[in-house]
Amino acid sequence: MKIFSLVNWFRNLKLRGKLLVVVLPLVVLPVIIVGSVVGYIGASQATLGITRSSEADLDHMAAFTVDLLSAHYQQFQVYRQDKRESFNRDLKALASIAWGIAESQNDQHRRSGVPLAAAQEEARKALLKVSVGPSGYLYAVNSKGVLQAHVAQQGENIFDAQDEDGRFFIREMIEKAQQAQPGEVLFITYPWRNPQLGDQQLRMKIAAYRYFPQWDWIIAASGYLDETAEDIAFERKSFEDLKSRLKDKKVGRTGYIYAIDGAGIFTIHPLSEGENHLDARDAEGKAFLREMRDKKQGWLRYPWQNEGERAPRQKIARYIYFAPWDWVVAVGSYEDEFYEAANALRVRTFVSMLLLTSATCLVSILLVIFVSKIVTRPIQRILEGIHQVKRGRFDQPVRVKGTDEMGELAATFNRMTEMIKSHREMESALAQQGKMASLGVLSSGVAHEINNPLGVILGYASYLEGKIPEDDPNYNYIHEIKRESKRCKKIVQNLLSYARTPRPALEIIDLTHLLAEILNFAANHTDMHQVQIKRHFAAELPLVRADGDQLRQVAINLILNAGAAMPQGGVLTVSTRQVDNKFVEIEFSDSGVGMAPEQLEQIFEPFYTTKARGTGLGLAITRQIIDFHHGRIKVHSLPDQGTTFVVTLPLDPEDDPS
Repeated sequence: MKIFSLVNWFRNLKLRGKLLVVVLPLVVLPVIIVGSVVGYIGASQATLGITRSSEADLDHMAAFTVDLLSAHYQQFQVYRQDKRESFNRDLKALASIAWGIAESQNDQHRRSGVPLAAAQEEARKALLKVSVGPSGYLYAVNSKGVLQAHVAQQGENIFDAQDEDGRFFIREMIEKAQQAQPGEVLFITYPWRNPQLGDQQLRMKIAAYRYFPQWDWIIAASGYLDETAEDIAFERKSFEDLKSRLKDKKVGRTGYIYAIDGAGIFTIHPLSEGENHLDARDAEGKAFLREMRDKKQGWLRYPWQNEGERAPRQKIARYIYFAPWDWVVAVGSYEDEFYEAANALRVRTFVSMLLLTSATCLVSILLVIFVSKIVTRPIQRILEGIHQVKRGRFDQPVRVKGTDEMGELAATFNRMTEMIKSHREMESALAQQGKMASLGVLSSGVAHEINNPLGVILGYASYLEGKIPEDDPNYNYIHEIKRESKRCKKIVQNLLSYARTPRPALEIIDLTHLLAEILNFAANHTDMHQVQIKRHFAAELPLVRADGDQLRQVAINLILNAGAAMPQGGVLTVSTRQVDNKFVEIEFSDSGVGMAPEQLEQIFEPFYTTKARGTGLGLAITRQIIDFHHGRIKVHSLPDQGTTFVVTLPLDPEDDPS
């Protein structure tokens, strides 16, 4: 019943109403469908692109942070090495000076008769006066391990003394000193903690020593590396500056850089630095920091809820292991911040679709009303004439301006009224004319309905193309929609062009400049991405009189045909030259698949094509354009050896006798 009611309602509508009901869905629905598909694809690709870009940013930021830490580490390793070498030289000099003091006192003992004990005591006093850094000193020990000079343990036997690693370092010093060459200074490094000097923790100590055999003394100058070879305050300040820069670096709006050590302590963190959060758990109860510490490198995605937030948000982190300090360096950010741009794009797409659909509906209604008036006004006049005929008044012809179907119908009706006596023949003629008129209206409507959706699709694709930068991943999809829509339109235009190709509008053309522009354009075409284009343009090629747009059509057609013949890539060579001071030649030579002789005989025939998606009109139109320019086109091709087209044009077609 509802369907029957709708049919009756539609049947009872006036012609203008029927046009609105029929035409509007045909115009609006394609806009909505295409726009929705394009918007969905565009938004999806934008989301994917933004996600990949954001993940790449996180990866780059994590790698950059590790590089900064590595640079800091390497810088201070070199700095420490330089300081240590300098310190070693100082210790060596002090050990040699102390050895010289002992030698001087021994000379006084031998030459001046100073008692040996007195000479040794003077040497001992001189050694104890020298300090090495804040807590380093000079000391002397004999081969039995008895300290002959020491700031705190003088007279004690330390032969069996061990360092913190259990090494008998005094025995090692005595043994090596006795085996050393005369004047040789030796070095030893060992971990040491001296409670008598107030040491609270283990420190690395280095000693330079030299053997004085006259007294059986091993004279040593020792000091702590952290007091001399390392500038702790400077390094700490430099590292704090580095951490401050890293903590101030924002990733997105709220993301940040952080690092944990092997124990799970935050070594770098904007808020929790120095705290152990190894067992911290996300909203799903997973110990994500422990997972980062164990895996050391990778990606982590987890839900996290900060204080004051109603619900957890997904967070993504890129983490890399920094081996020198056993740190895991991570860069984290919330995923919803990644998608803000994509969500904004979705909203803009929806709003644009809504506005475009509304505008399309409004314009379509106005156009349909306008067209319906144009179409129905002659019909109304014809109806008025029919009413006059029904009343028996044949002296008032129907007046309809124009020579279209309605004008022809009105003229036919007028003739019918004049030939009312032979109404049967006239009714047959009128019926035939009515059928032809209906067929014309139908053809016009179909063409109109094809062109309108194509125009809307092209307009919308061009709008999106202008809004999206060329490096955006979605640009190719929009460009493909636009290209395929233009291809549909080109099929219709090719049919019309072949049927009524206009005579060329001659003007002065710089052929070299024109071909350069066309090649630059063609290089970006999808069919030419794997094709290498070579140019061999003649120097000082003369100007020609030709139709630039038509020559552009010829060149683009031949170039794209060459690209289609090289799907796996190849070389296209475009050359120009002057012939006999009256002609110029343009040669398009490709290294493609070539053509068989039987194909060459038909390539310029309309509707003959070797392409799966071709119309077979491109080369036919090309030859027609060249003929209009009084030129010639030749082709040479062999299978698997490429194809060469040579276009010959007169410098001035109007001067060419042919």
